[in-house]
Amino acid sequence: MSVRTVRPVRTALAAVAVAAAVALTAPAAANASGPAPEKSGGGHRATQKALEAAVADGVPGALAQARDGRHTWTGAAGVADLTSGRERQGKDVYRVGSITKTFVATVLLQLEAEGRLDLDDTVDRWLPGVVKGNGHDGRRITLRQLLNHTSGVYSVTSDPEFQDTIFGPGFLEHRYDTWTPRQLVAIAMTHKPDFAPGTSWNYSNTNYVLAGMVIEKATGRPYGKEVERRIIKPLKLRSTSVPGKDVTMPKPSGRAYSKLNGDPKPGDPVHDVTELSPTIAHAAGEMISNSGDLQRFYRALLGGELLPPAQLKAMTDTVTVTMEGAEFGYGLGLMKQKLSCGTEVWGHGGGIHGSSSQAQVSRDARHSLALNFNGDWSGDSQKVVEAEFCGK
Repeated sequence: MSVRTVRPVRTALAAVAVAAAVALTAPAAANASGPAPEKSGGGHRATQKALEAAVADGVPGALAQARDGRHTWTGAAGVADLTSGRERQGKDVYRVGSITKTFVATVLLQLEAEGRLDLDDTVDRWLPGVVKGNGHDGRRITLRQLLNHTSGVYSVTSDPEFQDTIFGPGFLEHRYDTWTPRQLVAIAMTHKPDFAPGTSWNYSNTNYVLAGMVIEKATGRPYGKEVERRIIKPLKLRSTSVPGKDVTMPKPSGRAYSKLNGDPKPGDPVHDVTELSPTIAHAAGEMISNSGDLQRFYRALLGGELLPPAQLKAMTDTVTVTMEGAEFGYGLGLMKQKLSCGTEVWGHGGGIHGSSSQAQVSRDARHSLALNFNGDWSGDSQKVVEAEFCGK
C-alpha cells in the first residue's frame, strides 16, 4: 500500500522542535561489554562519535547499546544528571515515548491470532460512539487503520490548547494532572479528521490511545496489564514497565531535560522534566524501558517469538510514506527504513518530555541498536543509527 503525505511525521510524542544548541556537558568515555565486532568504520567508533556529536549539539547525555550476533557494546557521552554530574550508564531506564506503539500493536495482533478480534473490525464495533463528531466516524475506521495511521483521526497532540498545557510552559503547572483515555480522544474529536479513512497517512497519537482502549474492551483488563502478561514477563524484560499514574522513574535512571519551547534557542532555560503523569500519553507513549530490554523485544518480535507468521506478515506490510524527500514504510506499529548504505532496519522512534529514543533491528534480528538522548531540543538520533549500521 502506498500513500504520500505532505505533513511531517512525528515519531515523538512531544510536539517540540529540534534545534541546535550550545554544548552543556563534556563527552564521557564509552564502555564496552565483550569484544566489539569489526565492521565498516572500525567497530563502534562511528557510533560513539555520533553520541559525542549529539552532546556537542546540546544534548545533556546520550546513551546507546548495540548487539551484533553474540557481542554487546555500550557507549555513552555527556551526563545523566546535570546537577550531580553522574555519567549515563548502560542499564539506565528512560521513558521510551512512541516505542510503546510497537508493544500495543503486538498485543492487538496476538488477540487477532487468538480469534478474539479481527483487525478489519471497525472501531465502533469495540468502542461504540467513541469516535464521533466533526466528521469522525468510528463505523468507517478499522483497527488496522488505527495501527498503520491511515485512519485520518486527528492527533490529540496537535491540539493547540493541549500543546500549550502539556508541552509548553504550562507543563510545569500541569505535569501531575491525570488524563483519561476518553478525555484525550474527546479533545481529538473537537477537530475535523485529517482525511477520509484509508485515503492517506498521518501520524496520530489518538490512534494508539484508541488501540489501548480496544485491548481493554476485548480482554477486560487494562492494556498495560496485557502488555506485561504477554510481552514483558515472557521475555523477562525486567527494566520495562507500563507506569500508569506513577509519576516517578524507577532506578537506575538519570534525569530528563526540556526547554519546553517549540522554537528553542541556545539561551533558553533548561527544565528538569523527569517527573510527569504518564497519562498524558496512555497507550500512545507511556512506557519505560532500557536499551537492553528494547533490543530483546525487537529481536524477539522480528525473530518470530511473539507473533505467528500471518500476524508478523501483517505487521510488516507497510504503507509507503514520503517525508521531506525521504521514503520509509510504516506497518502496524513498526517502521521500516533503508539507510544510506542500503541496510534495511525495522523499529520505532519515540519521544516524550526530555527523552528521545530509537530502537532498530535488522530484518534477520541479528543486529540491533537502542539509544536515548535525555534532552528533547537538539541532537540527531538518526545519525547514531546510520553510524551503527553503516559505520559512518
